[in-house]
Amino acid sequence: MQVTDDLDALLATLPPDVAEKLTNHPQRGELIEVVIDLGRKPEARFASHWEYLSDATVTREDIQFCSDRVGMFSGDNRAGIERTLHRISAMRNRAGEIVGLTCRIGRAVYGTIGMIRDLVETGRSILMLGRPGVGKTTALREIARVLADDLNKRVVVIDTSNEIAGDGDIPHPSIGRARRMQVASPELQHQVMIEAVENHMPEVIVIDEIGTELEALAARTIAERGVQLVGTAHGNRLDNLIKNPTLSDLIGGIQAVTLGDEEARRRSSQKTVLERKALPTFDIAVEMLERQRWVVHQEVSETVDIILRGHEPGMQVRSVNEEGEVEVYEEKGNAPSTGNGKTRLQNPVLPRPTGWRASGQMTPVDSSPPRNPDFEQMLDQSWQQTEGKTEKVRTPGPNGEDWPVYVYPYGISRNLLDQVMELLNLPIVLTKDIDHADAVLALRSQVKNHSKLRQLAKTKEIPIHVVKSNTLPQITRTLQRLLDLDPTTAEGIDFRMFTENSNEDELEALEEARLAVEQIVIPKGQPVELLPRPAKVRKMQHELAEHYRLKSDSFGEEPNRRLRIYPA
Repeated sequence: MQVTDDLDALLATLPPDVAEKLTNHPQRGELIEVVIDLGRKPEARFASHWEYLSDATVTREDIQFCSDRVGMFSGDNRAGIERTLHRISAMRNRAGEIVGLTCRIGRAVYGTIGMIRDLVETGRSILMLGRPGVGKTTALREIARVLADDLNKRVVVIDTSNEIAGDGDIPHPSIGRARRMQVASPELQHQVMIEAVENHMPEVIVIDEIGTELEALAARTIAERGVQLVGTAHGNRLDNLIKNPTLSDLIGGIQAVTLGDEEARRRSSQKTVLERKALPTFDIAVEMLERQRWVVHQEVSETVDIILRGHEPGMQVRSVNEEGEVEVYEEKGNAPSTGNGKTRLQNPVLPRPTGWRASGQMTPVDSSPPRNPDFEQMLDQSWQQTEGKTEKVRTPGPNGEDWPVYVYPYGISRNLLDQVMELLNLPIVLTKDIDHADAVLALRSQVKNHSKLRQLAKTKEIPIHVVKSNTLPQITRTLQRLLDLDPTTAEGIDFRMFTENSNEDELEALEEARLAVEQIVIPKGQPVELLPRPAKVRKMQHELAEHYRLKSDSFGEEPNRRLRIYPA
């Protein structure tokens, strides 16, 4: 690795006795920062230890000497030295006077991203996490240079504190051909991020220290516009972002979800669980545990899902050995497996389609292939499936009609049919032979796409009754119409036809809708508004209103969206 630190430029801003001690220091290459506090001895902090640089305490004149030789302090109390990467941060008293300085050494380390260069070249968005001083900004600087110089991409660096590309109007050579946009004030960082995308047509945006909700929202906007995003965030591990409501949107956002009884039993969990709200802004996350040891999560969505399920995710650890070679090894987690070696996830990331179809080079198949005569014969035979010898037993219905009615179902769920017939005790017998049928009950989509069914029913003079969809209310209404039963006069509506779980909330909402229809809408001819309900429950209320042959509509904004039922 090649290191450029411009340390002499920083030493020139320090008091002479402090600068002299550091100039000849044997470990000056490991210097991290110099701390100068009023009334205390000046202090040097190295990678593994710290030491005092003088026996004399710091005076106001020493602090003024340093302040006069650096750039202007911005709103976040940071300043720099022109054409260098050093950062000088000020501590102020209540009167606004500077009483302490932290002079942090900025180094350009070429080759520092060797551990993740393959990920950088994929074009996917990368989020860097780690404690202060672990080298996030140094890695960010090198990523910008590699993308701009080696991969020839249009890179824009959003440099809020002039820490990535140095102080002054001319950026430091360490970012290569990448362009740098400065930010007038830290609270305007999110606006500059959006401005960079709208005005300068970048392929890559590099941003340091995403720390507010507005910046997280701006990052998602950038990622959804197809721009590769490389950034750092406050947090040591991925778990920290999950617990941080301000920045959790970077990894998809977290929401509380109430599961149904069956799903909760299947998961062996509580009914209220935490789940990921959306796809993450960043596809890849890198946890910088140490300077030469990083943990890589190549699918952030999968990792977050595993953590929210209470399991330990697997990790890919990358480190550099003493010879400078990158070593990669996997640490397995305790997440449940599907049995084929893959992790069973709630919201898996679907692979991007590949091959001839995805490339658009596949030749379309002839839309009218020659018909196989054997297939035609098999299709004709399928309409008449032999049953045991049974004679139709007829009994007169309430209007003199013959009951039971023999129905040939086509494309309708047999389980739902049996359920409706059992709940309503309908005089219907299902038959597999269309010759024995009194009527055909078919799904609308099946009737549209199968002319053979229409032709056969017409030849045999059998009526076709169409069901809109495979749901209990739709099947119930069609069967009642087939039997000439009026659903509005049916006594004791069974709410099980409209509910999925038959829990108390659903039954209460349906009972509310029934009373409104039977006591106000039908007898008084007035519309009625029901109480606000979730979308799933409102759908059941819609189906109940349709059962009474009444129109209904949802209006209002969530969570106060509710149903309005109109008279016929």
